[in-house]
Amino acid sequence: MSLFPDDVASLAAATLDALRRAGLRVSTAESCTGGLIAGALTEIAGSSDCIGRSFVTYSNQAKREVLGVPEAVLHTHGAVSAQTVALMAEGVLRIAGRDADIAVAVSGLAGPGGGTEAKPVGTVFLGVARRGAPTETAHRLYPGDRTAVRLAAVRDALRLVLARANA
Repeated sequence: MSLFPDDVASLAAATLDALRRAGLRVSTAESCTGGLIAGALTEIAGSSDCIGRSFVTYSNQAKREVLGVPEAVLHTHGAVSAQTVALMAEGVLRIAGRDADIAVAVSGLAGPGGGTEAKPVGTVFLGVARRGAPTETAHRLYPGDRTAVRLAAVRDALRLVLARANA
């Protein structure tokens, strides 16, 4: 029995299978998901051959100190932005060294509060970096409550890693 919904567990298993086939390892940098991406992957026995390291960098201070996101980027674009998640993902790759080939990062507004007109609750940015390839970002606006937003972000993060592992 998994802690995650069946579709998330299946997606995590498919992601691990693709990583194994490609001989790749993944690391995560999570804000609004609070470690759920890493949790979905490590829920599966034997995942240690594909998981490098993971960081929950919920605060801006953690994004700066752990991942190296510049204060100017956080001030200009905000923690919930394409610029920030790209730098989060790239920061994980830098820190992880040979422990990761792919990094995925997520930052968003899961609610119920904290949204603005420009960035309403449900706004999430995802970033994925793979060594030797350009970093990609995605912007999503998920409906639903806090749990729905967080699980939707986990699904999309796993899909991004799966696509990069299969590239």
